[in-house]
Parts: sequence; structure tokens; C-alpha cells
Amino acid sequence: MGGAVSAGEDNDDLIDNLKEAQYIRTEQVEQAFRAIDRGDYYLDSYRENAYKDLAWKNGNLHLSAPCIYSEVMEALRLCQGLSFLNLGSGTGYLSTMVGLILGPFGVNHGVELHKDVVEYAKERLEDFIKNSDSFDKFEFCEPKFVVGNCLEISSDSHQYDRIYCGAGVQKDHENYMKIMLKVGGILVVPIEDQLTQITRTGQSSWESKNILAVSFAPLVQQNRADGNKPDTVQLPPIHIRSLQDLSRVYIRRALHCQIEEASPATQRTPHKRKRRRCRRRRINTYVFVGNQLIPQRVESEEEERIGEEIREEDEEEEEEKEGSEEQPLKAEEPRVNLLRERILSLPLPDALKAYLLYYREK
Repeated sequence: MGGAVSAGEDNDDLIDNLKEAQYIRTEQVEQAFRAIDRGDYYLDSYRENAYKDLAWKNGNLHLSAPCIYSEVMEALRLCQGLSFLNLGSGTGYLSTMVGLILGPFGVNHGVELHKDVVEYAKERLEDFIKNSDSFDKFEFCEPKFVVGNCLEISSDSHQYDRIYCGAGVQKDHENYMKIMLKVGGILVVPIEDQLTQITRTGQSSWESKNILAVSFAPLVQQNRADGNKPDTVQLPPIHIRSLQDLSRVYIRRALHCQIEEASPATQRTPHKRKRRRCRRRRINTYVFVGNQLIPQRVESEEEERIGEEIREEDEEEEEEKEGSEEQPLKAEEPRVNLLRERILSLPLPDALKAYLLYYREK
């Protein structure tokens, strides 16, 4: 499902479209989406479809539509230091974005039914840590994935501040998930074709809010007809960080602060991207036509105002373009990883520099 916004030419263009349609509404969610290229989680032969607002499935691999992930990230109300459980963690795309917000002292766990999908998620995660420029711009909470049926989690498992389930949940499984939530925590889950935000307000009290009409494949329930006891899923343990690991976190944090103080303009002012303008309306409902799920547009009351804003922005861009034509063009300077450069310049043994860089080669 999806189709709520226009397709993007690349990841940034897709995020711009999601922002215009008000699916992405907060800066921290926007930064997380821009930092993780959705195309990196597609198989190479399907990457051309990565920036469309559509779900993707190939074998056991699956990604929800970008508009769905946007609503989920906003509804979770994430912040640093929280614990997060992803039920049906799939390719790890969502868990990796969440890790950028949770920071080094959060907890980031995922349960996935299919072993091959967990292996794929671990490969994508390793590639992000080793090769993505975004890794050094954030303090990251690395996801930990386990194989198993998320309906068979051990009853003595710890509770979480935030939980997301990426498959349709029947009403009789709702309480099973709610008890894994800490008081004050938030569960985002599709129940009866509604993406629902559930907040635990007390030991035995919850508040629910419908977010968006959706259509998810149902959770897979283990077959008990043969009389065999299903395998219990043991969630990853929560470890206390070592002194060595803590030292790396705080050294990198201190260097980040020095870099920002030395060059606030280059670090904090984002590059203004030039992009095409088109009128979009937010979509909140979906209807079945034959056997296809089609987005049904909802007319926005602010359409005229948005149209006027777009016209004004187009005029500003045209003026900027005319002004830039009078100036000689400058070659775009290659991006420099300032944190990496600073670490490599420190008077430290090479082995320690490599550790501070998480053994990244670039």
C-alpha cells in the first residue's frame, strides 16, 4: 500500500514530498529519514522503485510504504535513551532509523520470523556502519535482531518504552503486546485495518488513538495442531556498556562539540535543495477496487493557501536563478567527514584511532 505522495528522484526528494504532505512533521524524524537511504534496503534489481511511496515485497523481504513509516516514527515519539522493540523487524530499515534517535544509551531490539531476513538485516546494518557518511553524524544505538515468532516471546522478558508491530494484529493479541509496554510507554500497531497508537497510562490502563487507515498482512501464528510446543523467543539481553565503550562514546561526543563550535555555519545550515514543485494532497484512506488497494484522495481545506505558498516559492527560486546566472559557477566541493579527520589527526596509536572510528575505512 502507499501512493500518498509523489515519487521522488532520490531519497531526499522523497523526504521532501513526505514533508509537504505532512507525514513527516518533526525535525528529528526528518533527519533520521534523510540519513538512511531507503534504496540501500532494496535488492539492486528493484532499487529504481525505492523512492516511490509504495510497499515492496520480494520473497520474505518486505518494506512498508514510506508514508506508513513516517506516521509510525512520528507516533512513537522517540527520544534519546529509550528502549525500543520492533516486532517483525524485517530488513532493519525502521530499526536503523530509530537507532539514530535513541542514541548510545538506548535499547534497540528486533524480532523477525524469517532467518534469511535477519541475515539480510544484519548485512544492511553492517554496510551502514562501515560505509555510510551518516554514521559519523549521529550517536547510534545499534539494533540487535533475533529470529522467532513475536507471538512466542518469553513471559519473563523485560518491558520496553516503545514498541512497534509491522504486521496486522488481531484483537485477542492486543493485550499480549500491551503488557510488554512500560507505564508511560507507547505501542504503535495495526489493529483491524487501523494504525493505532496505544499509550500505557497506568498498571492496568491504556489510551488508544487511531492514526491512519491501513492494510497489513496478519501476524503469522505458529501451528499448534501437531501438539508440539512452539519455540519460546528469548529477547536480547540488556548489557551494561564497558568503560572502554563509554570512553569511545564520550570522546566522539566531545569532538563533535568542538567541530560544531569551530564551524557552526557549515555544520548547522543545511544545503537548500532545488526541486520541482507540484501540488499534493494528503491521503488518509484506501479503498479496494477489484483486488487492488487504491489510495483515495481527501481534499485539503488548505489547498488554496498551499498553492499560494508554492507560487511564492517558485518566484523566489526564479529570482535566485537569475541572480546566480550573473555569478561565475563554482565547482561543488567534495564533502569532508570532519569527525574522521579530527580523529585521524589526534596523537594516538593507530589501533586506538581505528577503535574510535568503529574500524570504518572511509
